Amino acid sequence: MRQFKTIRRPLALAMLGGLFIAVPASWAAAPPEAASCIACHGADGMGNAAAGYPRLAGLPQQYLADQLHYFADGTRNNAIMSGMAKPLTAPQVTALAAYYAKLKPSGKPSPMPTGAAATEGERLALRGDWEHGIPACIRCHGPGAVGVGANFPPLVGQSAVYIEAQIKAWKDGSRRGDPLGMMHTVALRMTDAQTQDVARWLAAQPLALSKTSAAKP
Repeated sequence: MRQFKTIRRPLALAMLGGLFIAVPASWAAAPPEAASCIACHGADGMGNAAAGYPRLAGLPQQYLADQLHYFADGTRNNAIMSGMAKPLTAPQVTALAAYYAKLKPSGKPSPMPTGAAATEGERLALRGDWEHGIPACIRCHGPGAVGVGANFPPLVGQSAVYIEAQIKAWKDGSRRGDPLGMMHTVALRMTDAQTQDVARWLAAQPLALSKTSAAKP
């Protein structure tokens, strides 16, 4: 029995060491409240594409803080996030927003859609559909859809599931807080097919899409 313990102890220590090594270095600087975020948004803050949990890493600090406030006061309607956000104090919100804003986004984009879906998604993202009052995504979210300020967050680096769900949330009013109701107005004009096509196209773009590519006619 004594020999059995001697053999297993180094193995157990090695396994524990492997667990500590697997934790990102940035996690050591995370505020305590971030521990509850990791299950859905990952230790790297890049979310869970299949489940539709969004990327937080690298988003503007003020945008992240605003969203936590919106979840807490009901401006954004999400049972899980409302429950997480309501107990947070103002300093805790600031700490979480600052932490995730400093994380560097990473990962590969989703596969590019093909055929008509790709063509329509690119058209909506880069040129819009002015006949139906739908501006291009890049007009507000910037060249490459990499975001502009606190009100227009990056779209690249988010999953198609998440982007599509948010357009639908803007449409049905379960998400609010957009300047002058702009996203609500745009979403109301988009068909379900357009919503899906542009979401899939945006999700397939690299995190550092060049301005040249974004500006092409």
